[in-house]
Amino acid sequence: MEMNATYTSFVAVGDSFTEGMSDLLPDGTYRGWADVLASRLAARSPGFRYANLAVRGKLIGQIVDEQVESAAALQADVVTLVGGLNDTLRPKCDMGMVRGRLEEAVERLAPSCKTLVLMRSPGRNGPVLDRFRPRMEELFALVDDLAGRHGAVVADLYGAPSLGDPRLWDIDRLHLTAEGHRRVAEAVWQTLGLPAESDWRNPMGAAARVRWGTRRIEDVRFARQHLAPWIGRRLTGRSSGDGRSGAQFDPASGRAFWITPANPADPGPVTSWRRDDASRDA
Repeated sequence: MEMNATYTSFVAVGDSFTEGMSDLLPDGTYRGWADVLASRLAARSPGFRYANLAVRGKLIGQIVDEQVESAAALQADVVTLVGGLNDTLRPKCDMGMVRGRLEEAVERLAPSCKTLVLMRSPGRNGPVLDRFRPRMEELFALVDDLAGRHGAVVADLYGAPSLGDPRLWDIDRLHLTAEGHRRVAEAVWQTLGLPAESDWRNPMGAAARVRWGTRRIEDVRFARQHLAPWIGRRLTGRSSGDGRSGAQFDPASGRAFWITPANPADPGPVTSWRRDDASRDA
C-alpha cells in the first residue's frame, strides 16, 4: 500500500452497512461511512468522483448480479466491497454459495480498480453476534484469503472491540450510529494508507448504569419495531431493499454514474454534490 496516496475516484458496493443506515440526516436520507470517506478524499483531490451503489437488505448474490458489473465499468481508483453478512444472518445459509459469489465479485472488481478494499465487518456485542459468530468468522476468513490472492486490502473492523459497544449501534441493533459510521470511515481511510486523523479503535468512556426496567422497555420496543418486521420479511421472502436502486445508479439506463463536488475547493457533504455531466453522456 502506497502511504499518503492520492485517490481521484471511489465506488462503494454492498448492502445497508455501506448505504449508510442508520446515519440519518434531517432530510430523511442516509449518510454513512462511505459518504464521509468520499468527502474526505475529495478534499485531497480536485475533480474527485464518487458513486455509492449499495442497497439495504441485499444478499451477496444480489450484490454481484446488480452492482458489481456497474461498479467495474466505472474503473475507479478505489472500490469497497462489503457483502455476505446478510446471508450469514439468515436461518439457512449456504456458505458454499456465499463463498462462490463473493469470490466472483472479487475476481471481477480487483482488475477494474487500483485498490480494492474488503472488510471484516463489526458486530454489536450481544446474543445475535454470539449465535452467528461461526458463520461470520468463516466469511471473514474467506475475505482474508481473497484479499491475499487478489491483492486487495482489508479493513479489520471485527477485530476492534470498541466497535462492539452497543452505544455505537442504532435501536435496531443492526446498523451503526453516526459516530459508528465516522469510525468506520476513519478505519478505511487508514487502510488506504492515509494519515490517521483519530483513533477509531479507542473505546468509548464508561457507560452510565441502565436500570433493569429501562433495558426491558428497550427490548420490547426493539422486538416490536425491528425484530418482528425483520422476521416477517425473512418468512415471506421480502427485503427492505425491494424496488430500490443505489444512490448513483440509473435504472432507466442500467448504468452507474458519478457525482462530484459542486465546488471542488470546498467539497462539503455528498448531499451537495452534482451529477458529473461526463458520466451522464458516457
